[in-house]
Amino acid sequence: MTTHPPGLAIETQGLVKVFGANRAVDGIDLRVPAGTVYGVLGPNGAGKTTTVKMLATLLRPDDGDAYVFGKSVRREPDAVRSRVSLTGQYASVDEDLTGTENLVLLGRLLGHPKRVARARAAELLDVFGLTPAADRQVKTYSGGMRRRIDIAASILNTPDLLFLDEPTTGLDPRSRNQVWDIVRAVVAQGTTVLLTTQYLEEADRLASRIAVIDHGRVIAEGTPGELKSSVGAGAIQVRLHDADRRPEAAGVLRRVLGSDVRLESDPVALTAAIPGHGTDLGAAEDAARALAELARAGIVVADFSLGQPSLDEVFLALTEASGDVGGAPVGGAGIADEAAADDDPRIGDLVKENRA
Repeated sequence: MTTHPPGLAIETQGLVKVFGANRAVDGIDLRVPAGTVYGVLGPNGAGKTTTVKMLATLLRPDDGDAYVFGKSVRREPDAVRSRVSLTGQYASVDEDLTGTENLVLLGRLLGHPKRVARARAAELLDVFGLTPAADRQVKTYSGGMRRRIDIAASILNTPDLLFLDEPTTGLDPRSRNQVWDIVRAVVAQGTTVLLTTQYLEEADRLASRIAVIDHGRVIAEGTPGELKSSVGAGAIQVRLHDADRRPEAAGVLRRVLGSDVRLESDPVALTAAIPGHGTDLGAAEDAARALAELARAGIVVADFSLGQPSLDEVFLALTEASGDVGGAPVGGAGIADEAAADDDPRIGDLVKENRA
């Protein structure tokens, strides 16, 4: 008999899905700890949504199997469905109904008496900042409002596992931050979240572990820090006192660090990757050696900074190693944050009190 380690919300074994000649998912193995946000990062066409649909029992795997809290999606789909909820890429609520009508309807379908369904709808609309729009048709809502009511619908009965499939696609930075706050509040109450995203910053902010997939396969997996370390310890950015010495400084950095040097738009700035043997200490030692060589050459450094690689760099390095990136370029990287909405502890309270 197959046994599954305790503490895992999801375990997949060689999961495969084929559409004609296209192997959309090509042998994916995942282990998702319970009570965490697990990120699945990849470009369009990488197989993220297909994987989620199999885990949520909306598609049947062609090979392999997946287990949700120890229950097989192939052999025990009803048991899986009783513990999960899915918020897809597009709003699943009825646009011709009001916010209140949508939530009450879904509450009734979940078996709540009408009075309880109306009370639950009012609570969620209030906490998600949608009370002023409660009696408006959803088709009049902004993109951020639609995503919020979609997530509210997903936690009418709080699931043990919540699938969020690219939940912030197309949202402005403020709306994205509001959705992030909701995700954190849900997880704080014990729900596991599997988050698929193209936004590198989103995975970095929310997920405790990340799987990078491309062409239907997992090409890397680990914590954000582990993934960043896998492509080098970081980069050093140097600003010179004299712009005329920049070509000479670039030559020194190439020789000492053995890496590419990028000349920035600022005529006195240049950036070099630091191999650092994958450790922060190694990176610091390499940076110190590079700065000493610049000083020995008589090149005056006005300022410098040492930073870790971004997930942007990790993603590009990994997908270039695995072949051409499928689908459209990854979007959303480097978008400046606006001030995040304040966390609302009432979201956590509602989650805790309404677990299915």
